[in-house]
Amino acid sequence: MQPILKISNLSKVYASGFRALKSVSLDIYKGEIFALLGPNGAGKTTLINIVCGIANASAGAVTVDGHDNVRHFRASRSLIGLVPQELTTDAFTSVWATVSFSRGLFGKSPNPIHIENVLKSLSLWDKRQNKVITLSGGMKRRLLIAKALAHEPKILFLDEPTAGVDVDLRRDMWRLVRDLQTSGVTVILTTHYIHEAEEMADRIGVMRNGEIILVKDKAELMRDFGKKELSLQLQTPLGKIPAEISSYPVELSSGGNELIYTYDTRDERVSIVGFLKRLGDIGIEFKDLRTTESSLEDIFVSLVREKS
Repeated sequence: MQPILKISNLSKVYASGFRALKSVSLDIYKGEIFALLGPNGAGKTTLINIVCGIANASAGAVTVDGHDNVRHFRASRSLIGLVPQELTTDAFTSVWATVSFSRGLFGKSPNPIHIENVLKSLSLWDKRQNKVITLSGGMKRRLLIAKALAHEPKILFLDEPTAGVDVDLRRDMWRLVRDLQTSGVTVILTTHYIHEAEEMADRIGVMRNGEIILVKDKAELMRDFGKKELSLQLQTPLGKIPAEISSYPVELSSGGNELIYTYDTRDERVSIVGFLKRLGDIGIEFKDLRTTESSLEDIFVSLVREKS
């Protein structure tokens, strides 16, 4: 399958000598939701700005649905919608006017029905005649999305779209993202709310220090890097781990009242039943147990630390 967005050996070096991007290569496919994660300063926004034509690359190439984003800038840029982090927009124009103007910037003929549908999908229809300056922060964030969708892009970049947004607005935004995906729009998002990426994304990319350190299908990532924990509340506290179970990946916590057994989700040889039987054989009794599994945030933190 041909990628709708192809990033090849992209580098960015500033006049100061700082390398913001280091030979980044990435393929994004039509209709997927791709989450790009990384700590502050990892290069995520720089990468987005280059793809969208806001910044120039020092080396490498970007192809948007077959169009080189330098040689065929207008064609490639018309396929992209961008929702930036900053809440900047025309303060004294109406919601309707600013969204309609955004459509015209891309050479699209007026389409009031499309603008109406976009505003309704973002709960902005009742605010269409309001001046932008009168909107709340959450409504301004919705307006940025409406502007990005005004020209019917094939690819939508969401750079920290729910920062500072309340729960209801966040829920509406992700419902819209799902609808866009259903209609064939490719969505690329950066977010500090990693649970959102875990819930929404099909694939995950992790950046650090200007490099892509990992790209994986979300389910594969959770399987390959995830770990499970079996926590046993003991009937009688232990002073130390008995020699009979010291070969197992176990540790004591809560003052010896809890035995935690950690195992790799990929390791099918692990037998919980066998471990519990071994405890019984040596007379260790427990009154309660629970299992937990790594979240995407746990995996992200471990990856970033490991690669630092």
